[in-house]
Amino acid sequence: MSWKLLLGAGAALSLFAAAARAEIQPEPLPPAPPIAPPRDIPYPGVLKLAVDATDLDHAIFTMHETVPVAGPGPLVLLYPRWLPGNHSPSGPIDKLAGLKVSAKGQALTWTRDPVDVFAFHVDVPEGVSAVDVDFQFLSAVSTREGHVDMSRDMLALEWNDVALYPAGYFTRDIPIDASVTLPKGFTAASALETASTDGQIVAFKTTTFNTLVDSPLMAGRYFKAFDLDPGGPARVTLDVMADAPEDLEVTPEELAAHKNLVQQAYKLYASHHYDHYDFLLWLSDKIGGAGLEHHQSSEDGTAPNYFTDWDKGAPLRDLLSHEYTHSWNGKFRRPADLWTPSFNVPMRDSLLWVYEGQTQYWGYVLAARAGLLTRQQALDAIASTAASYDHVVGRTWRALEDTTNDPIIAERRPLSWRAWERSEDYYSEGELIWLDADTLIRKLSGGKHSLDDFAAGFFGVRNGSFVTDTYTFDDVVAALSAVQPYDWAKFLRERLDGHGPGAPLDGLARGGYRLVYTDTPTAYFKDAESRRKIADFTYSIGLAASTATPGTLSSVLWDGPAFKAGMTQADKIVAVNGEAFSVEALKAVIARSKQGAPPISLLLENKNQFRTVSIPYEGGLRYPKLERVGDGEASLDAILAPKP
Repeated sequence: MSWKLLLGAGAALSLFAAAARAEIQPEPLPPAPPIAPPRDIPYPGVLKLAVDATDLDHAIFTMHETVPVAGPGPLVLLYPRWLPGNHSPSGPIDKLAGLKVSAKGQALTWTRDPVDVFAFHVDVPEGVSAVDVDFQFLSAVSTREGHVDMSRDMLALEWNDVALYPAGYFTRDIPIDASVTLPKGFTAASALETASTDGQIVAFKTTTFNTLVDSPLMAGRYFKAFDLDPGGPARVTLDVMADAPEDLEVTPEELAAHKNLVQQAYKLYASHHYDHYDFLLWLSDKIGGAGLEHHQSSEDGTAPNYFTDWDKGAPLRDLLSHEYTHSWNGKFRRPADLWTPSFNVPMRDSLLWVYEGQTQYWGYVLAARAGLLTRQQALDAIASTAASYDHVVGRTWRALEDTTNDPIIAERRPLSWRAWERSEDYYSEGELIWLDADTLIRKLSGGKHSLDDFAAGFFGVRNGSFVTDTYTFDDVVAALSAVQPYDWAKFLRERLDGHGPGAPLDGLARGGYRLVYTDTPTAYFKDAESRRKIADFTYSIGLAASTATPGTLSSVLWDGPAFKAGMTQADKIVAVNGEAFSVEALKAVIARSKQGAPPISLLLENKNQFRTVSIPYEGGLRYPKLERVGDGEASLDAILAPKP
């Protein structure tokens, strides 16, 4: 285009802009009503909360709150939005219903904030010292609606689901008296200290709103409690609830492994940061499973046969050791950008590869040291992790540290292409990074030091205190350097910011093992398939098929053979090489592919449409395991061995 044409175009645009300015243009609306930021100041009174949890038929919790106020004027009530342990703005505001606010028996009008929908504005009249708040929490009645919290025989009460609190204060400054009315015949367990019990009503000692939210309650018809550390420095209790009384039968050997967990944790962290601790363990297929950390308790929801089918339950048994570790890593020591003064201030998740990644590592290590897992089961679990993350091709475009944003981005919704999109990889790829660090410390120090020394020094400070102590990236680097001089900042940044190829597997090689694939799954892999109700062919033709709804695909590996043939999770396999689908038929065809058989032919159904795909594949069945390399003691074996 010539300069004359350019000048002409510029003049036309200037005329257009001038004409637009001559017309009335939109302007932004005034800002929403102000919401006071949290301040570290005393709260004028004690919040009172009464929860009625007796409506098992409808799974509805009904609440009455009394909220003291400083005087007349604007009041903002907040529903907890940013939930600790979820690392995300996932407060279930959609399940709050029937909200009514009153004072001295007179109804007060409330208005939801037009920008922050977790905030409710109320105008408090003259002469009022407290407002009354009534509402319900409509718990999910099926998994289609979310996490199921209530059944005929059990309930899980998350206080953040059932409480509003006033804006303008740090939650640690808001005292609260809470009580719950339980269904008849239910026994409750919580880290909260009981003040009184009157029939079905359990009242708790005054605490802070912050501590209340961090102290969930479990209650059930079938209940047993086990003292895991008689005579120890602090009470540690395993509170077990189940769908049926027979699921509460625990052998002496099983109980001993849970007791060992406490002792091995003390030996690792050289401290405790609670004055009592409760494992809230529920065994159910009627309410949702869970693994959620708290400072003086953990929510551990798993399969009904956790104890009764112990030999096949290894894939479940790092749960308690993981959540218990969080009392040290996550609750006592917490990333500085993840700590917030209230539950409606946004969290930043950049250090979750420490908070969750190192916890994932210690979860497996402590499970092995305690006897919750055998050494072989722990090795097989690590093999499964290594294989899974060695196939995450999404690292070519997305660094591991960016996955710490996933709780906020995806809020743990299902993904179609996990290996490409990446999910919360800071958990298990983080585990591999910390194995890498541990074996490197052991090598550099000639076996004199290990990551155990980091754990004792970093998490063991201020023994007995449970006042949160925050940390930064530089603090982590300094603590590692204090154990073993090295350029730890570079070590971590290469792994957090790198793009592969492949998972960080140097820790395996340095630990005396390598990842290999065989045509026979390990017992751990088979048990994991059974628990997940899938047949997993990820490492052969690149798919996993459901065994609960035979033929339905649960995953397709990005850029794997099935992917290249055009398959997706929405497909259902109807036939294999002309025969009706069965897991056995598909397995047999894949096994024969090593013999130079023709491409695997699959008849697929998707939304009532049928098509046939051909998968050229000659690799046979492939399942991950660890293979010992080198001579002498393997440092990975030493890592998994119990501390004397």
